[in-house]
Amino acid sequence: MVVKMESSSLEEQALKRKTRLQALKRKKDSDVQSNGEVTKEAIELPKPKFRSYKPQAETLKEHLQPEAKLINVNEEIEEQLQSAQSKVVLEELDISNLAPRKPDWDLKRDVAKKLEKLERRTQKAIAELIRERLKQRQEDLASMVNAGTMENDKR
Repeated sequence: MVVKMESSSLEEQALKRKTRLQALKRKKDSDVQSNGEVTKEAIELPKPKFRSYKPQAETLKEHLQPEAKLINVNEEIEEQLQSAQSKVVLEELDISNLAPRKPDWDLKRDVAKKLEKLERRTQKAIAELIRERLKQRQEDLASMVNAGTMENDKR
């Protein structure tokens, strides 16, 4: 029984294929005009491009590619040599762009933020030290003044 089911499905598939092929054939036949010529829409052949081959048939000569223009190498070399011999005006050149960077420029760039923090802390520490010294001097001055007044009092 299983064999019959498989053969029936195969037959169905074959019939579907046959109908599709017939439909395609009818469509192709409808593309052909009454006088037997095929329309341009039905068949579009690629056009040949002759680059290195020169056809002998006159109909194919219209597809011949024009010859490439050859460059005169001697003239090109002479132009380059003349341009190399001309002196460069220094006013037009920016020397800062030509000078190489120091080897540690990227390190300095990366450390700049950290250095700013340290610079602020350093300034604060210096200010505190100056205040402390001023306080000590004031105390020293006060003690000197007191010492001076005591001497004056003793006289």
